[in-house]
Amino acid sequence: MAWNATCNNWMTAKAALEKYYLSVFYSIEFVVGMLGNTAVVFAYLFCLKNWKSSNIYLFNLSISDLVFLCTLPMLIRSYASEEWVYGNILCKSNRYMLHANLYTSILFLAFISIDRYLMMKHPFRQHLMQKKGFAISISLAIWVLVTLELLPMFVFISPSETANSTTCEDYASSGDPRYSLIFSLCLTFTGFLIPLSVMCFFYFKIALFLKHRSRQLATTLPLERPLRLVVMAVIIFSVLFTPYHIMRNVRIASRLESWHCSECTKDIISTLYIVTRPLAFLNSAINPVFYFLMGDHFREMLITTLRHQFKFLTTFRR
Repeated sequence: MAWNATCNNWMTAKAALEKYYLSVFYSIEFVVGMLGNTAVVFAYLFCLKNWKSSNIYLFNLSISDLVFLCTLPMLIRSYASEEWVYGNILCKSNRYMLHANLYTSILFLAFISIDRYLMMKHPFRQHLMQKKGFAISISLAIWVLVTLELLPMFVFISPSETANSTTCEDYASSGDPRYSLIFSLCLTFTGFLIPLSVMCFFYFKIALFLKHRSRQLATTLPLERPLRLVVMAVIIFSVLFTPYHIMRNVRIASRLESWHCSECTKDIISTLYIVTRPLAFLNSAINPVFYFLMGDHFREMLITTLRHQFKFLTTFRR
């Protein structure tokens, strides 16, 4: 009896999380992310005159976030109403864009860490990877790579129909689990673990560089911002992305017949997986923080532009 009661509690928690936790969390991400990323895109398009490689990576990061955020209203409505009403094509494309944002963001953050290290290592000359043409080529390559890498996802994702309603299942909850697990493990390795290793490597290189410079200079204050940026990126990887990738693979594996998981165990795993999902995509709301840590006069540029707009509106009203 106690075990059945526990299982019923997990089932209730799962249903409540899907309806309330996901819809509320995604709503917050949508509002905060749209405000932040729209301000960043506005500042880059209308205020920034001299673009650098770091600006190109961050601009693409913001575009990726905005595209993802535009898909959230459909998810919010479907979770709140517990029904998907947008059809098969939008179900597949919505889930596809959600993962495209995740893996393009990871790659852009990885190249930002490389760019910050090169900026410190070669402050008075441009390395090949810091040239604007190279940064544009890398950005295009990232978009193409992620697009091709995620194409198999269209096979695994499809709406689930019941007698009363239709739901757009998450990738880990739909498709053949045997092939889904293989694809998910490949994504975890190529899209997450390799970029994470790159970021940790350049964090270590920056830390060594600062330690070496501290012995030569009285202060290392001008060099603290690049280190802080890379440290923050590594923290985002660890706190937001790691639980999601672990639980996604565990969720798919629990659906395998060879695992012989009880329905109660599946509900527990599914519930924990639901908790990690909006956390992984929280990066879209907090990525604009990177623009304020980057330096490159971004904050001054944005504040100056907003002051001019405010003065213009005040004078116009008068």
